[in-house]
Amino acid sequence: MPTDLKSMITALVSGIEPTDDLGREHSQNTLSWLAATDDIFRRAEPHTPSPHLVSYFLLIDRQNGSALLCDHRLSGLWLPTGGHVEPGEHPLDTVRRETIEELGITAQPDAAFGDKPFFLTMTETVGPPATRHVDVALWFALACRVGQPLHPDQREFVQVRWWTAEELRHVDLDRFEPHLRRALDALGLASS
Repeated sequence: MPTDLKSMITALVSGIEPTDDLGREHSQNTLSWLAATDDIFRRAEPHTPSPHLVSYFLLIDRQNGSALLCDHRLSGLWLPTGGHVEPGEHPLDTVRRETIEELGITAQPDAAFGDKPFFLTMTETVGPPATRHVDVALWFALACRVGQPLHPDQREFVQVRWWTAEELRHVDLDRFEPHLRRALDALGLASS
């Protein structure tokens, strides 16, 4: 991996302000991982190497206090859209590529965060033990609006749906990305 790309990714991670103790732990662990390896991209599905880098992008409608989530076929969870960062790819380029592939739209960065990630997680995936791995996810915020035409990839998603922050505060999160409420807090979308 080019040293300059690794340096850029390290700078992205360093620029994310953790909002809680778990965020600080994920940041420290990610920076330690980045310092210890040059192999940060998935090379073979589903899990080689583990951990590897992922870009999530959360479409948000700030005016409505809503976020778009996808009922992901493979994981069985409601997740932000996103994907694995390809070898040699910048995580923001992953967002641009995956936005078109998964939703059929062009990425429009959220004004509050621009093209920088706002959140970071290290999460073990679900599924059979032989396929589990750790995703190091950089979360980006994209501006969108409820009702904007989307063209979801039906091979990947059962459905997509806008959720208000209020709904997500009261729903059982067993079928949701485990750090979702924390991400909404970091975005300022978790209503009081």
